[in-house]
Amino acid sequence: MYAVVGCSECSALWVVSGRPETTQCPRCGQRRKHAKRRKFVETDDEAHAREVRASMLANRQGHGEDFAELDSFAEMDRQIEESGVDDETYLEASGIDSDAVAAAGDRAERGATSGSSRKETVLTALRELDSPTQDEVVSYAAERGVPADYAEKTLAKLVRAGEATESRGTYRLL
Repeated sequence: MYAVVGCSECSALWVVSGRPETTQCPRCGQRRKHAKRRKFVETDDEAHAREVRASMLANRQGHGEDFAELDSFAEMDRQIEESGVDDETYLEASGIDSDAVAAAGDRAERGATSGSSRKETVLTALRELDSPTQDEVVSYAAERGVPADYAEKTLAKLVRAGEATESRGTYRLL
């Protein structure tokens, strides 16, 4: 359920999803019970709620007739998709490998959601691998988007700092 609601303090309009206990005005910050908010429309369709809000804002600005001449949001989205160049075509035309960009995006998302820094990735490799060698740690880190030279330098720094040891090519955290 979606509702277009208004603020009694500043007259802001926004779309609320569901039926929360309270709502807070995005403009002035006034918090009120949702049941007490004025609801201009309630609908199961989010796009319809967005259209109603946009229409109300256009009418406030004296552009109601202009807004009525526009297509719906869904139709405008479709027109944009048909008229523009997709991201892959644009990147390829610019000389950028779109597969590499997609892979970098995937790596960035994995890193962002796991909260792991590059150093933490190297430390995790040392914890999880059985008798890890430099090549195994570098490979583990590379699979998670950490450059090989960074992994090698981090291993050397960990040994120098006394946080890890290296014996006969095998690393161990202390």
